[in-house]
Amino acid sequence: MRILLLILLGMGYCLTGAAADTTRRFSVIAYYSGNATDIDRYNIQSLTHIIYSFALLKNNRLHVSAAAGNILKKLVSLKKKHPHLKVALAFGGWGGCKPCSDLFAVPANRTAFAQSVLDILQKYRLDGIDIDWEYPAIDEGPAGHPYNVADKQNFTELMKALRNVLGKKYELSFAAGVFPEYLYNSIEWKKVMSLADRVHLMSYDMVNRKSPFTGHHTALYSTPSQTISIDNTIRFLDSLRIDRNKVVIGAAFYSRTYTVNSTRNNGLYQPAKFKGFAVYKTYRQRFTKENGFTFYWDDVAKAPWCFSSTQKLFATFDDERSVTLKTNYAIDKGLNGLLIWELRQDDSRQRLLKAIAAAVRHRSDHLYWNDLSGYGGVLGISGEAPFQVHGNDYVPKRSFSYKPVLPSAQ
Repeated sequence: MRILLLILLGMGYCLTGAAADTTRRFSVIAYYSGNATDIDRYNIQSLTHIIYSFALLKNNRLHVSAAAGNILKKLVSLKKKHPHLKVALAFGGWGGCKPCSDLFAVPANRTAFAQSVLDILQKYRLDGIDIDWEYPAIDEGPAGHPYNVADKQNFTELMKALRNVLGKKYELSFAAGVFPEYLYNSIEWKKVMSLADRVHLMSYDMVNRKSPFTGHHTALYSTPSQTISIDNTIRFLDSLRIDRNKVVIGAAFYSRTYTVNSTRNNGLYQPAKFKGFAVYKTYRQRFTKENGFTFYWDDVAKAPWCFSSTQKLFATFDDERSVTLKTNYAIDKGLNGLLIWELRQDDSRQRLLKAIAAAVRHRSDHLYWNDLSGYGGVLGISGEAPFQVHGNDYVPKRSFSYKPVLPSAQ
């Protein structure tokens, strides 16, 4: 009996230790584009990574300005107090990779770039590089940015060059879109994921400045009216047998706003024109009852939105509830972690960051979020499908392009 008890206690210790170790390994990754002093305002204990954004190209080499170098030094200094923290550098970003298609088509340029990355990582004592090329092989980047179908293979060759130079000492990740054009046409997934430590899914901007209809820009699940979602992307990667422990999903600390002509369905899935952005720390001043806004919850997409019928203004975003659900989803699915864009957009009480930290800490089926009294109600989808619908397909359709299919006139 004593031996059996010791065995059971040992099993319990192992299981507890394994659970604790799994929690510890769950990545909470914050992109940061601020200065050397702003970072002190944030409680970064819950973060595993800070990624400074962005470094750009100078000829065929990665370039860090003197100002950016000082910021990197400050971020690295945080490791003295937070030894678990890793600090990485992001390259590119929206608008930051115009030369990439032509430059990385040349093997010598890829080699020179990879060597320059190593030089910078060593100089600033960084832990890794994050490649954010928006976007290889497809016409979805900023207007006028060159692209070529050969980018898909050249991106693989770029990642090979980086891994060959960096070895296993440094982390290598890349940011990826979640829309079908990117998933199918930009990346040689199996080859690239064999080289990368992580893929950082930019699981936001699912509706963007080109979208003619409103929708959820950072939906967790697909709906009858919107196929693009985090879950749909994970299913796609599952179909390719991509290791889930290399996959990070994203949360948006900002909203996209649209003007609409109709107040139907409280602005959701309605013809619209993109208006702009708002960051989370301004929501309580901008999206107020005095300005005509009511908050809603889509229990299919697991996503909030708000709408002002007087201004005919629609906003789509993440909140404490949705980031909690995303964190629990990532944990339950065995994903590597959750990323946030961008740390400075949280409010002074750091509500979103705290919600994520609480979900990681508790690791249970119970969801933790704060006050929901400002919500006007809980709304599911009405059943109307103003978008091209593909039911519950396991993977995104190649043809899906977010085109409206309007209900017939009554």
